[in-house]
Amino acid sequence: MTRVVAEADGGSRGNPGPAGYGAVVFSADRSEVLAERRSALGIATNNVAEYKGLIAALTAAADIGAREVDVRMDSKLVVEQMSGRWKVKHLDMIPLQREAAELARRFDSVTYEWIPRAKNSHADALANEAMDAAAEGIDLEPKPDPVASASASTTQTASPGWTGAMGEPTRLLLLRHGQTPMSVDRRYSGRGNPDLTELGRRQADSAATALGSRTDIDAIVASPLARAQQTAAATARALGLPVTTVDGLIETDFGDWEGLTFAEATARYPEQHQAWMGDTSVVPPNGESFDTVRTRIEATRDQLITEYAGKTVLVVTHVTPIKLLLQLALDVGPSLLYRLHLDLASLSIAEFYPDGGASVRLVNDTAHLARLA
Repeated sequence: MTRVVAEADGGSRGNPGPAGYGAVVFSADRSEVLAERRSALGIATNNVAEYKGLIAALTAAADIGAREVDVRMDSKLVVEQMSGRWKVKHLDMIPLQREAAELARRFDSVTYEWIPRAKNSHADALANEAMDAAAEGIDLEPKPDPVASASASTTQTASPGWTGAMGEPTRLLLLRHGQTPMSVDRRYSGRGNPDLTELGRRQADSAATALGSRTDIDAIVASPLARAQQTAAATARALGLPVTTVDGLIETDFGDWEGLTFAEATARYPEQHQAWMGDTSVVPPNGESFDTVRTRIEATRDQLITEYAGKTVLVVTHVTPIKLLLQLALDVGPSLLYRLHLDLASLSIAEFYPDGGASVRLVNDTAHLARLA
């Protein structure tokens, strides 16, 4: 079962008062009920009950092995907060929103849609059943799920289909820095330290606007070079998170080719440059080979998935480190370095699992830059 519709509701008779929730998971076309959940909560508010209903719905979807979930609720508050458009301010809501966001990260995608209460009648009825039973002192028997028993073995994995990876992944959002004067002329830009151009700053701000609406980013790390730090700072301001500098994310040292265009490097170093274009062990004059960079990036990857195990981390860095992280996730050969194009300020996503598995979910997304075109 790949895609499902999850509907949830919660209520409180008194707000706060005796509360309960209901959740139902349908097939994608809503023709079949796949799972139901209901439970009384004791004394709680409507908002708490609604979040509890969402958590139950996401848990039920995971239990039957769903990978994509379309959440529908009549709570405007929960839908807007989970979509990242409204801030979570109430102290009772913060841990519930975080729990729901953590569950949502286990899926390939989760969408949130507000619907009128009349269209949420199934979940509403389950919530009322729970509150009625609690008022009468009756313990509800759990409702059997027609799909859950057959899919029980999927509950321990958060991996996408076909990989078989187990456990909670560390998700790396790989953001390339914005434009610099060097990238305008397509010059080799390694350890040089130019600032962003005006367009580069606007690219960083556009990325920050898109990423700032997410509720799942736990940390931001960046290369020590100015262009990455400036790009990271824009999203850090949007999310209210600090930027941690990770030296291992620095760009390749292109040595004597620094500042040269491709044509200039070819003209001045014809044999060496030609060899470098097809062999990752070749070292630019006074620089470092891609093999050396891969060793550094592999160690940095291990550092990140150890320090941020099971978390979502925004990684702001350069084209070569991003390509190498994608190469590691895909477990492919060095040709990827020469054939994969990554735009400035583009976003890619790779996940690394505790059992050694990995997956790539996104490559070179530039949708957030559309308004700059």
